[in-house]
This record gives sequence, structure tokens and C-alpha cells, in this order.
Amino acid sequence: MKDIKICVIGLGYVGLPLARLFSTKFETIGFDMNQQRVDALMSGHDATLEVSDELLQDAINHHGFVCTTDLERIRQCNFYIVAVPTPVDENNRPDLKPLWGASETVGKVISKGDIVVYESTVYPGVTEEECLPVVERVSGLKYNVDFFAGYSPERINPGDKEHTVEKIKKVTSGSTPEIADLVDNVYNSVLVNGTHKASSIKVAEASKIIENSQRDVNIAFMNELAKIFNAMGIDTHDVIEAASSKWNFIKLSPGLVGGHCISVDPYYLIQKAQVYGVLPRIMSNARRLNDGMGDYVANQVIKLMNKKGVLVKDARILILGITFKENCPDIRNTKVVDIYHTLQEYTDNLTIYDPWAYADNVQKHYGIRITNTMPEGKFDAIILAVAHKEFLDMDIKAKVSEKGVIYDVKGILPRDIIDGRL
Repeated sequence: MKDIKICVIGLGYVGLPLARLFSTKFETIGFDMNQQRVDALMSGHDATLEVSDELLQDAINHHGFVCTTDLERIRQCNFYIVAVPTPVDENNRPDLKPLWGASETVGKVISKGDIVVYESTVYPGVTEEECLPVVERVSGLKYNVDFFAGYSPERINPGDKEHTVEKIKKVTSGSTPEIADLVDNVYNSVLVNGTHKASSIKVAEASKIIENSQRDVNIAFMNELAKIFNAMGIDTHDVIEAASSKWNFIKLSPGLVGGHCISVDPYYLIQKAQVYGVLPRIMSNARRLNDGMGDYVANQVIKLMNKKGVLVKDARILILGITFKENCPDIRNTKVVDIYHTLQEYTDNLTIYDPWAYADNVQKHYGIRITNTMPEGKFDAIILAVAHKEFLDMDIKAKVSEKGVIYDVKGILPRDIIDGRL
């Protein structure tokens, strides 16, 4: 254990917090292909806000933590952790290119006796069937003879300052019983709440993907209920409050399902299940239902505007928030964009105000201009799409016109000021 030298490949929302944590116990290097990202981190600031400047600078100044784009700097390591994204393509098919690329990187630097652990969310079998053959091909080394592997799925919750990486219980696994013990011990050494050692790499992979798939299905059920009860004129949140008085009712709220995990990971298992001749109907239907909620919200707002006699064509509409969740700058797979595009069919007078999102990133990824400051004037409709803390202190009622509509996607605004909520 004392000779472990760690390299974390991929310094995003998952990799950076993990690398910073490991640096408190082990010699640790962070590797990323993005020189701009590396330079920013070495200056002591994390633009994702997952690691505070204080913690990052402490890791650099007092624990020797280094970030680099130089392969030669990581050749000295012997415990490689891959934490790169696992997105889907435009047809919702798993895109393994980042994983293949990271595996090539590992293959270029790995030596005999070294270990590579994958953290990226995948379907069962990806580590051993897709990634490790790449490491073997590039390195010329043989898996489980010359080098070894493990899988420990990430459980980072962006923007969550309570369930931080050191407090999250981690699932671990290894390619042999001895390696499983070693991987488990390495992770255990920095985690407050310990680990769960899975019986195999495939079990660990499967456990991660059903965590997010289960949540996706449960939220889809709540979204379906919201559609039913809205059509009936019943407040969904009141129904949930009443039902949750039963001890074993799982209390969830309807909402937009975006981000890099819940809105993406189920597709990995859906695709792999079909290879085995199983059509996962519940998961597939849940994905379709959740993916359509942005359009549903926009049409609910249009319906309310029509009822109040507010002309939708060329209406001035304000959307509060574009990130996929509150109090963080993460815009990955945000479904607020779907609200925007549906409303864009009726009016060009759309404004998105988000004090957390980086305007340049939104423009780059979605081609939408946003503002980080509250716009002047009044609006014909205001949609609270994200529960940023700044919005809770706003006088939203003062920003809407006399007949204007306030729609609360998150169910957090006072009942007496809103016209509708999900």
C-alpha cells in the first residue's frame, strides 16, 4: 500500500474530486487531455466548483498533487484510475470512444504488475470486453498475467456539498481475489464510510447502472402521475404529500431528468439487454417519458397563457435556470433546453437567466445565449426551471405582467403566486 502511486485519468466532475482525495494519502497525479483545464487547476481553481479553491490549493501546495497533459509524467504511476465520460450519441447508443481513448493512454504507460481501475458508468462487460483488450494491444502486456484490473463505479453527485466523495460508500471489485482486496484497501484508506466489495467486475458494473436506472423509472412514474393529475385538475404535490404519510411510500417529485447519469446511463443497459434478446420495456418507456417532459412543461405554460388571455405569439418569456440541477454550473443534458426550443416556435422574446451557468459553455453546447444577471422589465410568463438558491429570494411576482403566468417546475414557490406547477 505504501508504494502505491496513483494516476487519475480524466479530471472532470468525477476525476478531480477523487484525485484530490487520494492525494491526501498517496502520491497522486491527475491526467487530462485538455491543457486549458490542467492550467486552470494548477492555478488553484476548479471551474466545476466540485473542489473548493482551498482544498485544491492545499492538495497542490501540501500534498504534492500535480495535474498534467504529459504522458511521461504518469509513466511512474502503478495504479491507474479511469474517470472519463460515457455519453450516448444522437441515437442514444453508447459512445465508448472516450473509454477507448483512455484505455489507449493507459496502454502507453502501464508496466508489469500495475493495476488499472475504471470508474466510468458502463453496461456489464465493458471493462473486460472493450477496455482491457485495448490496454493489452497497446501495451503488449497480458491481462491478469502482466497487469491487473478493477472497477469501482463513481457516485459523484454534482453540486452536493453533503454527500462528498470521501463520505460516499464505494463499490469495489478486482480481476483476481488478491487484486480485489488490494483495490478495496486503497479506496477504503480514504473513505469515511468504507466500501462494498462486489464479487466480480461485472457485478460492480451492473450495480452502478441499475442505481441510475431505478431512479429514472421512479421519476418517470411520478411524471406520468403529474400528467394524469394535471389533466384532472388535482395538485400532484398534494397527492404525493398525502401518500407519503404511509411508512413504505417512496417520496419522489416529478421533474426534468437531465445530467450525465440518470438521463444517459439507462441507455447502456437497454442496448446491452437487446443484444441478449431482452427488450427492457419499463426502462425504455421511462426514458421516452422523461425525455418528453421539457416539451410537456412548455405546452402547459402555453395552455395557461391562453386561458388567461395572454398572447403567446411574440410573448416575452423568462426561464429561470438552465443547469440540470440546482446550485451548480453543470449543463450536461439539461432538459431546460427542450422547454426553450418548444417555446421558440411561438416567440423569439425568450430570456434564460442563470447565475450559475457559464454563458460561453451554454452558447458552445446549445447555441443559446443566456444572461447571468436578472433582466429588466416584466414578462408575460416566467418559468422556474431550476431551484437555484438565488431564485428562492427573488420577488418573482413583481417580474410578471398583470395577466402574466408563473409556472413552477420544481414545486418550491408559494402556492398563492403561481398559476401552475408540474
